[in-house]
Amino acid sequence: MKSQPPRDNSRHPDDTPVARFRRPDDPEWHWLENRDDPDVTAFLEAANRESSDWFAPLDELVERLYHGHLARRELVVHGLPTPLDHYTYWSETAVDADYPVWWRHPNGQDEAREIFLDLQARAESHHYLDLGDMALSPDEAWLAWTEDTRGDETFELFLKRLPDGEPVRLLEEVGPELSWAEDNRTLLFTRHDATLRPESIWRLPLAEGSAGEPTLVLREADPEFWLGLGKTRSREWLVLESASKDTSECHLVPARAPATAPRCFRPRESGVEYSLDHRPGHFYVLHNREATHFRLDVIEEGAIIDERREASRDPVKGWQPLIAHRDDHTLEGVDAFRWGLVITERDHHEAQVRLRVLELDDAHTVTRDERLPLPETPCSLALGDSPHFDARRLRLHEESFTLPSTWLEHDLDNGVRRLLKRQPVHGDLAPDQLACERLWARSHDGERIPVSVVMRADLSGHPLPTLLYGYGAYGEVLDPWFSVARLELLARGMAFAVAHVRGGGDRGEPWYLAGKLEHKENSFRDFLAARDALVEKGISDAERIAAYGASAGGLLVGASLNLAPEGFCAAVLDVPFVDVLRTMENPDLPLTTAEYTEWGNPGEPETRRRIRAYSPLDNLPAVPWPTVFLQGSWHDTRVPYWEPAKLYARLNELGTARGPVLMRTDMAAGHGGASGRFKAWHDNARQDAFILWALGLEEREG
Repeated sequence: MKSQPPRDNSRHPDDTPVARFRRPDDPEWHWLENRDDPDVTAFLEAANRESSDWFAPLDELVERLYHGHLARRELVVHGLPTPLDHYTYWSETAVDADYPVWWRHPNGQDEAREIFLDLQARAESHHYLDLGDMALSPDEAWLAWTEDTRGDETFELFLKRLPDGEPVRLLEEVGPELSWAEDNRTLLFTRHDATLRPESIWRLPLAEGSAGEPTLVLREADPEFWLGLGKTRSREWLVLESASKDTSECHLVPARAPATAPRCFRPRESGVEYSLDHRPGHFYVLHNREATHFRLDVIEEGAIIDERREASRDPVKGWQPLIAHRDDHTLEGVDAFRWGLVITERDHHEAQVRLRVLELDDAHTVTRDERLPLPETPCSLALGDSPHFDARRLRLHEESFTLPSTWLEHDLDNGVRRLLKRQPVHGDLAPDQLACERLWARSHDGERIPVSVVMRADLSGHPLPTLLYGYGAYGEVLDPWFSVARLELLARGMAFAVAHVRGGGDRGEPWYLAGKLEHKENSFRDFLAARDALVEKGISDAERIAAYGASAGGLLVGASLNLAPEGFCAAVLDVPFVDVLRTMENPDLPLTTAEYTEWGNPGEPETRRRIRAYSPLDNLPAVPWPTVFLQGSWHDTRVPYWEPAKLYARLNELGTARGPVLMRTDMAAGHGGASGRFKAWHDNARQDAFILWALGLEEREG
């Protein structure tokens, strides 16, 4: 069976949204950037109606996918209880609720449970609700949180006395991040500049639910840097981080004396990234100074570099090596406990993350160095929520394409692992009926590209219609993850594959560096190599491969389609970053200046030429693209709605696509789409119906 032919919409060419709203004096459709122009919303709404009309014959399939997803999922969700000093906390989501309700009870008194934050109730008066951050005061008497009710990533700050005090809105137009000082009376928060860059950190004094005047703690003037907030697990230090894509600098404030002026731990040095954690008497510095894949050093607490002293002559004076730089591993993170450290590291050869436990004695000698076991490979493995500094029972999270989200407790003293929770899965396709494998593609320059694929075990060995998923930017990894919604596709005979292209972090720091800036084209070539390897290995049907990319993944897929449109029968581009050159030439847009170190500054002629050579909108070929479904969001501040809208308009004007070019814009959401889970799941079902139609699986049932 081949992929579906284009469906005839029976619409006159002059009666399409593109024909009706075309402006001959603006063939590139830049007028769509003026959100105050009423024609902009009229155009987007017309495209939405066109999309709805096209989807009408698939509406029954959309509903089957949606309700099939609900039938496979445990709709009543109980979060994992987490004990703090005085209370145990967890969330519960009711069977028909979009948002959770947060509960607590005094430690050891399960019967004395009480609600302290009801997000479902708070969402009733809003079309959109996103919880930015939620922070408990150290004495657990107060709760602060930030929420966004538009989707534009502008937040309001609220405070309430626990458990049932009336919420008080303290501030508007703040960033999402919060951190309490250890005095129970001081809250730190961030504010954004006009481009939504977190550019300042403020200290807010509190007294019985009322707030004083905020005081500026730290401001970052460099537009390529942004600020973040944190606190060490030891609860001794507030960490204020200023970072760009390749450089960082940390400032420290004693958590029990928050009015103390922040002290720079180590002045920034271009191209050097570092992060901190703390155990009494020592700081642990994970950094890449003369160590491309990062190394871990330790420094005595009393030897912190004071920014008032000249540190440039010996910026790492007093630092002692703990884990040296290695060619075959990247150190990704360090978590400090009273007994030692948990190290997150990534094997370059196998593209696999591992957790490593280091126990340290009083003399700082390593007494134990052990890697925790993996459930299978490839898989995801991460340290779970372990807030207690003294904890010797670690919470771990495991997941893979065939292993639902699983939370374990690992006892360091006896090695016993106890299952805490596993995501339930219902229906006719159980996780143990799936087969997952990792293959290696050869890219244009001979590099080995990992490709992960999952399918029904009983269909293994037969070329299958396939959805190829790609991202590959910012050093982010695509470790395997379990999806209940994906089961609806796999049950119908489809394979799902992930291309771990350069530009991501799947094979460590070198993998990221080899797919950014002047090396960005490697990402696109890797994606196409993954597609070809799936065919060569007999996994995928060459005529039925669809591509999916979201955000910067939309750039990856869009650029790949420009290079080889014949390789795919369809594509889904979700909030796709496709107008790369024009966006990066506008420093007033959110994220632009902060991303010069990712894509480059087009003010430099060679950089502009390079970006222009791959930017999807600037390279649309007059050859048949596959059928495309584009998705955007009106309140998206990361990838503005006009990027998918321009691509929709220009592809339809070219008229060379092999099938329909459709677009749907969510007029009440931001970059992440709908905030309520049921609407998000329904949107996903619509997307999956398009994929099944394009792959020729529309009529098949699982």
